[in-house]
Amino acid sequence: MRTFFRFGLMAVALSADVFASDAPVPAPAPALAGENGPSFRRDVMPVFFRAGCNSGGCHGSARGKDGFRLSLFGYDPTGDYFRITQQMAGRRINLSVPEESLILMKSTGKVPHTGGELFKENSEYYQAILKWIEAGTPDDSADVPVPTGIKIEPEKWVVEGAGKSLTTHVIATYSDGTTRDITKLALFSSNNKNVADINEHGVVKSGKFGATYIFARFNKFTLGAEAIVLPTEGNFQWPGDLKPRNYIDELVQSKLQKLRIIPSKECSDEQFVRRIHLDLIGLPPTPAECRAFLADMDSSKREKLIDRLLARDEFADLWAAKWGEWLKLLTDQNNNSGNDRKSAMIYHAWIRDQFKKNVPLDEFVRTQVTSVGSDFQNPASNFYMMVPPSNYEPKAVAQDVAQLFTGIRVQCAECHNHPFDRWTQDDYYGFVSFFTGIKRKMSADSREMYVYNDNNAAPMKHLLDGRPMPAKLLGGAAPDVKGKDPRVAFADWLTSPENTLFRNNMANRVWDQFFGRGIVEPVDDFRISNPPSNHELLDGIGTKLAEYKFDMRRLVRDICLSRTYQTSSTVNASNKGDDAQFSHAALRRLRADVLLDSLSQATDTVTTFAGVPKGQRAVQVYDGGRRYGSYFLKTFGLSSRETVCACETRNEPTFGQTLHLINGSTIQGKIAESKFLELFLKDGKKNSNDVVDELYIRALSRKPAADEQKKLVELVGSQAGDKKAYDDIFWAILNSTEFMFNH
Repeated sequence: MRTFFRFGLMAVALSADVFASDAPVPAPAPALAGENGPSFRRDVMPVFFRAGCNSGGCHGSARGKDGFRLSLFGYDPTGDYFRITQQMAGRRINLSVPEESLILMKSTGKVPHTGGELFKENSEYYQAILKWIEAGTPDDSADVPVPTGIKIEPEKWVVEGAGKSLTTHVIATYSDGTTRDITKLALFSSNNKNVADINEHGVVKSGKFGATYIFARFNKFTLGAEAIVLPTEGNFQWPGDLKPRNYIDELVQSKLQKLRIIPSKECSDEQFVRRIHLDLIGLPPTPAECRAFLADMDSSKREKLIDRLLARDEFADLWAAKWGEWLKLLTDQNNNSGNDRKSAMIYHAWIRDQFKKNVPLDEFVRTQVTSVGSDFQNPASNFYMMVPPSNYEPKAVAQDVAQLFTGIRVQCAECHNHPFDRWTQDDYYGFVSFFTGIKRKMSADSREMYVYNDNNAAPMKHLLDGRPMPAKLLGGAAPDVKGKDPRVAFADWLTSPENTLFRNNMANRVWDQFFGRGIVEPVDDFRISNPPSNHELLDGIGTKLAEYKFDMRRLVRDICLSRTYQTSSTVNASNKGDDAQFSHAALRRLRADVLLDSLSQATDTVTTFAGVPKGQRAVQVYDGGRRYGSYFLKTFGLSSRETVCACETRNEPTFGQTLHLINGSTIQGKIAESKFLELFLKDGKKNSNDVVDELYIRALSRKPAADEQKKLVELVGSQAGDKKAYDDIFWAILNSTEFMFNH
């Protein structure tokens, strides 16, 4: 018979034959009941957790199920004890005849139960609950040992080929110093079941080659162990001439060698010049810039080009646009936050100026977090206008701050302990207390707002019992902030070079710009159950960023100079299945504003935005074109700026985009408006080969291949001197995947 438990919102089948029949099963663990008699928290609640009774899809949901509710994953043991033993006295527990307790009869399927049979009478799960009922359902004393952590054995697993099995064990450590094998009480999952799957016994089985993580969860703890499955085909040999150029290559190549993956060849100069321009300044190279670079024979020309682009104002424009999205920089017409257009423009100009002056990231963040004063006079104070919603909840501020600057989605711990990370409700409400004193008021000018902090504001109250929660750092201590602005203590901790949460999050966001995905992906979802694809690489670039005193340009330079960044997008036999280890360049669709600006540059035209000075590029518009609307930017996925989530920016191709490119007015209009072809053709010495070359250089930063050239010249035929003869060719090039993507 197959039974079921629920993990999160998913129903998962429990059976002894999930894997091959020869898969090993863990040796019997110690008895579930404690040495000093049965314990509700130590022995009974873990059974509910393991069986899925307190999961989100069962009795752990907000409203419970079938008239019975438990706290999600057991975050409220006191409440659970009351609901089981006292809420409906005599119904769920039968002290006279323990075997006839409804909680046991439903779990074994003796009476109708929506969840079906969860375990049998001869199981240790049944016996643990039965012994507790027989003992009179005692509640625990205040000094009952509680779990303080878990450990997976082995911590790492490396095998060759599919079909290999390994038994894992999960060991819990308790507050009294004791340890316990809780393999039978843990829940297991895999990040990628195709690489390595794990069943309810903790038995891992290998699949296709690659790397993934298997996870064990017990109580409030989740822990991952890396599983690597190596290919068995051929004799792997790392190329002797594949030398790292810097620490980035060392860390990437070290992981690739372990996985037996050979990175792609280096990209061509044509690919590099276009890629680096789009990534650093959000524009393709002009024909003159492209030809100059391709003609340059200097062996260090790539390094020199990187340095020139880093010094350009467009670099600041691009990063101001990205941070404008993350900071939800909008006017009140869009989000009712109370912001005036003037303050939004001031804020955007300040952000751009910070990147133009290369202000360190820690200073950039600290200035905003601790800001006070007028949103006109102190632009950084707009941080507290843009981030929170109109009702200005301290919880909303705290959640956005955590996600922006540490990558942690702490909001999952508001109503219960985080189901897939280490954060508890105590952590959540202690963190919110840093922001309870923030106040806003309107000046005599209704457009102007003031931000100030009430240093004597009461801390946030805990949801469960209403107790005040002193301000407490995530994963850290509770600083003394009495009579002080607690944000200062928070900023000291946040921007410290020793704070791995901050430095790794900032470095990961930078990395994502150049590879189309973060080492942690999504970039703002750092949690134990979403580990980085390369721990050493993430720690390496985070540490280096801190060593650079958070000078972002220096980290960007390292990334761009690395061979890892300069690999080709053409895959080989070993890396064709890799999408997370950076063994080849990814095909990345241009973000909406960069795509529109690239179309404008290729056609020598200007896009006009209502209410914005003429000549501004899309990436320079202070609110991303949202105030006055831009059909193109909206259709191509530019961030709506409704949340701080990086997912607001969407680069996935859609059918609507295809229709607009083919039938819409953007490309058609720009080609019709463009004058460069007429000027180019005025020189009577230009022939159709020259014109086709120019179109390709403008759009793709390369000359056409011989077969492309031949077909297009034949298509033009005798109309070589007529602009209209080339319009369709230019339209096709601008509509090509090669133009729409960075590669």
